[in-house]
Amino acid sequence: MRMELIQPFINAADAVLAQTLQSPTSIGDVTMEEEAYRRKGVASLVTVNGDIEGRIIFDMDPETAAKVASHLAGSPMPASDEMARETVCELANMVIGSAITTLNDQGFQFKINPPVVHSEALGEKSNEEQEALVMCFDSAGSRVFMNVAMRYNSRRKADRG
Repeated sequence: MRMELIQPFINAADAVLAQTLQSPTSIGDVTMEEEAYRRKGVASLVTVNGDIEGRIIFDMDPETAAKVASHLAGSPMPASDEMARETVCELANMVIGSAITTLNDQGFQFKINPPVVHSEALGEKSNEEQEALVMCFDSAGSRVFMNVAMRYNSRRKADRG
């Protein structure tokens, strides 16, 4: 796992989550996953193709997703399940957009696919070429998980020497 590919996602998630949860965040558990990712609640999946490739899963417990959705909608009413799913996708969009800008500034070229709701209980397994880093962001009783599995595109390996 190359930290120069992961760090922009960590920085972006920390900033976006602190703003949307309206409280400082801290990174709790950080693990390298070799097994398939187990969804914790409401999740979105973003895939990346190009000089670097991989995927990011952004996952919130249902209570946090509903709380953030209500806050962003400016409504004191509890958010619907659909609104919570859309909110998790939008937060993923914000985090990924910020991280991708940083990676683009470093000269990487790639295509980002829009976030989609990740409804499978298990995600794909990691492999020896693409390990997954899973981290938990804690903020005022809310838990948000981000699973990042990125690697250099093997076709570009020769170009990097």
